[in-house]
Amino acid sequence: MNVEELVREALRDQADGEPPVPAGFADRVLGVRRRRRNRRLASVAAATAAVVAVAVGVPLLDSGHHRDVRPAGVPDSGAVDAHPDQSPPRELIGAGDAVMAAYYTAEAKRLTGKQGVSERTYRLLDPRSGTYEKDPRWSFVAVAPGLKTAAVLERNLPAHRIGLLDLATGEVERWIPVQHGVGGLAFSYDGTRLVATTYDENPDLRVRERVHTSDGRTGWMWAVRYGESSRSGFYDLDVASGAGSWSRVAPDRDSSPRADFAYSRSGRLVYARYVGGRDGLQRFYDLEGHRTAAPADERFLRSDVPARLSPSGRLAALGLAKEVGGTPGRSYSSVRDPRTGKEITKVRGGDLLAWADEQHLIAWERVTRLDEEYRPRLVLVTIGSDKVVPLSGVQEPAGPTDPHEPWEPVLTRR
Repeated sequence: MNVEELVREALRDQADGEPPVPAGFADRVLGVRRRRRNRRLASVAAATAAVVAVAVGVPLLDSGHHRDVRPAGVPDSGAVDAHPDQSPPRELIGAGDAVMAAYYTAEAKRLTGKQGVSERTYRLLDPRSGTYEKDPRWSFVAVAPGLKTAAVLERNLPAHRIGLLDLATGEVERWIPVQHGVGGLAFSYDGTRLVATTYDENPDLRVRERVHTSDGRTGWMWAVRYGESSRSGFYDLDVASGAGSWSRVAPDRDSSPRADFAYSRSGRLVYARYVGGRDGLQRFYDLEGHRTAAPADERFLRSDVPARLSPSGRLAALGLAKEVGGTPGRSYSSVRDPRTGKEITKVRGGDLLAWADEQHLIAWERVTRLDEEYRPRLVLVTIGSDKVVPLSGVQEPAGPTDPHEPWEPVLTRR
């Protein structure tokens, strides 16, 4: 039985035995370093990377402001907007229902001799030109499905008002004032609600630590203060009216400083990442802030795999399953039954970011050998196929003492 037959049989079994999954999930991934980021930084400290030039050949169709790439296996209704020569991208990146609505870079800046802060700079998609335009006003941006509205926070965190930004005009249509300072935002799956994570101090503070590089030199880096969190709770807000309530959640010693909440797929719960004996751990809370069990279709998910459930809710994107050597190496992630945790198949990609449709995902995938420094690009991967379609140029890693961090995508649904 091949992979496609296996997937079809598994889906038929689920359809016979399980009710449909309700809608609702925060697309914005939690603002924490993924395991891949840690691996890249560790690799930088351990060795000097070789530079690998990647030549990509894909068919191009003139589509005005961007190039429309339609590889074999992609449904006709799902356009692919790819710019494999651009990193960071200057023009629209997307595939099927998934689109990169923005991206950000971050830079650690000194506050005192031992304390600094990581500040983000966002580039937002201009829907009229199909290009990413710098908007330095915001410290945090979440984009609602549909690419019309973004929720934004001003520069000084925690912020005491939330802006609803019209992406077409670049103007804030409305401000939502809040009593408790906010440091993170995420929309529900349908875009009608907004969870705003509250903090007593800036969640992006850093501490200065001494490091030793592979060539024997000593330097300094700005490190995350793991084990310390000033998170105080969250607001559950109605986007249309701005009405909602705040729920207190006591700080956790096993949470990183930035431990933002996001909605479950149904929108009836929120969850957040915590640090434990393995990567990707998550805790769920009801909308009054009480700890509760994970939903049946999300208990096997990982907080560090942004793609989570497929559009139908019948497939779950999980973490890295294996890597295969070569030039370049190949990464494979697990696709599982969300209710049983049983693996259905593996799909290319080292970090699954978003579902383009039920068979395709946007992922990070390496362009280097396994014994080289990890350097990825955004790609489109297909269940049942070993091929990848490059969407962006290669993301260059930062060194352990470099205050700049690589660009990170903000993905949502069209």
